[in-house]
Amino acid sequence: MNPYRLSKTFPDWCRHRKQPPPSEPGNFCCRGRDAGFTLLEMLMVILIMGLCLGLISAVVKPDARAMLGVEADRLAHLLNLAADESRLTGKPVRWTAENSGYRFWRAHEEGGWLEIDDSGDLLRPRAMPDGMVIADFRVEAQQRLNAMRLDFRPDGLPLAYTIAMTLGDERISVAASPFGDAQPWSGPKSANGEPAQQ
Repeated sequence: MNPYRLSKTFPDWCRHRKQPPPSEPGNFCCRGRDAGFTLLEMLMVILIMGLCLGLISAVVKPDARAMLGVEADRLAHLLNLAADESRLTGKPVRWTAENSGYRFWRAHEEGGWLEIDDSGDLLRPRAMPDGMVIADFRVEAQQRLNAMRLDFRPDGLPLAYTIAMTLGDERISVAASPFGDAQPWSGPKSANGEPAQQ
């Protein structure tokens, strides 16, 4: 094809210049790399960046209910592990808690309790995320104590208890009965605030 035949359709400057003349800003036939971005392109870039940041923040910082579920599941597994260890070893294991954390203890052979502080032990001390607290603690058939404490004994009956954890407006409980292991419970509550029995 003869390139000079295009001269009837496109101006001569479109073949020789990188930018259109200032008098014709709407002509894009020879737009160069230094012509810049349009407003629409900039808005699309900002929109995509906002979506990416929203997804990253959702992954990095899960919502309060998801965080409570993870911590309640961990606590339930550790309490079940402490009860199993007590039955298998024949030695008592104790669980104590403050508002924002909890720890386990093993009975010492010479009497008293020895805190489990080995970083490689599953029953090592645990701190809960910021803002999450143990808001309530009940043990069936026992009076309320000033301290939150559970004693797992190899010769005793399985404990029935409820541990309520809160984060903001969200609340979840870890409940155990004499007939089953501890497990997270976010279902309906009875009149006294404990998990309702089905």
